[in-house]
Amino acid sequence: MHPKIPQEKITVGVVFGGESGEHEVSINSARTVLKALNSGLNQNRFNVISIYIDFLGRWWPSSIAQKALEKGIALNEKDLNFPSQTRGFQALPLGSEKVDIWYPVLHGPNGEDGTVQGLFKLMKKPFVGSGVLASAVGMDKLAMKAAFSSAGLPQLPYFSLNAFELSKNNFTEELLHKLKIQFGYPCFIKPANLGSSVGITKASNQEEFLKGLSEASNHDQRIVVEKGVTARELECAVLGGQLLKVSAVGEIKYEADWYDYETKYSQNSSKTFLPASLPKGVSEQIQNLTLQACKAIDAKGMARVDFFYEEEKDQIWINEINTLPGFTSQSMYPTLWQASGVTIEQLVAKLVEIAKE
Repeated sequence: MHPKIPQEKITVGVVFGGESGEHEVSINSARTVLKALNSGLNQNRFNVISIYIDFLGRWWPSSIAQKALEKGIALNEKDLNFPSQTRGFQALPLGSEKVDIWYPVLHGPNGEDGTVQGLFKLMKKPFVGSGVLASAVGMDKLAMKAAFSSAGLPQLPYFSLNAFELSKNNFTEELLHKLKIQFGYPCFIKPANLGSSVGITKASNQEEFLKGLSEASNHDQRIVVEKGVTARELECAVLGGQLLKVSAVGEIKYEADWYDYETKYSQNSSKTFLPASLPKGVSEQIQNLTLQACKAIDAKGMARVDFFYEEEKDQIWINEINTLPGFTSQSMYPTLWQASGVTIEQLVAKLVEIAKE
């Protein structure tokens, strides 16, 4: 009997941080991913290199990345010990040449929106998660909604505008009339290209609506105004390459008025129910819609799809898709798979294996 040849370790490059309002969420997600890649059987499978992207978009090696992971917040110039005012990607940091598979743990613009995925494609290196197209469409709420509409998927009524239009004469009056005619209050005002509820506000009257428009325009020129609905918030995850598997359906309950940034990332501010207490037919419908949503934008690897369920009307609405879902201790993506029998260590290993394909 021949002795078993030890399998060569795969070097995984975990990239986190980024030029985004979700910078610190990314750091916390990276902590979870790195711990899982370095735990249990994964210790024998992977060599892990961490790469930090600061707020100016500069890429830093593992020695600096470790500082960010330890602090849990964005590093400043003193931490970086680098007086240069250059911005953006200049070159891959030392050690990156060893990476076999890239694992982006980035949220928001310049990371989740196809830009980093495009860089990996140019480098001819495999990476975890969706490609350029799905990442870009999934990040932009208006492009996403257009793709879902084309696929015939159920969505809440909405309309869009550009922030520059707010300065036009009579535009505000026209907008208020449009809102009244189409669906009225309550409504949500959202920047098109941010996640984690950053920049999103709920409006129950004209004053709150105008404030919401101002807040959204601070984050993006493209703005979505969407009808508010009293409904249960449900989520479902996918995992896989050409063949996607769906998780159990989970539910999030909270005491806040809506599921904002603070509620999402504060301890004990929301509760997760897995699996969600739903009629079998509703759970199956949500799982089916999850697969349809991924197909509509060509999402692969991993994704989480969020839904509203109006119980009295037995109506399901797709809220959005997230192609790079969070991995913090409060994040639903790993929690959904945990409830479906996949541990966090198995989950990250599977994502790397899928990227290899």
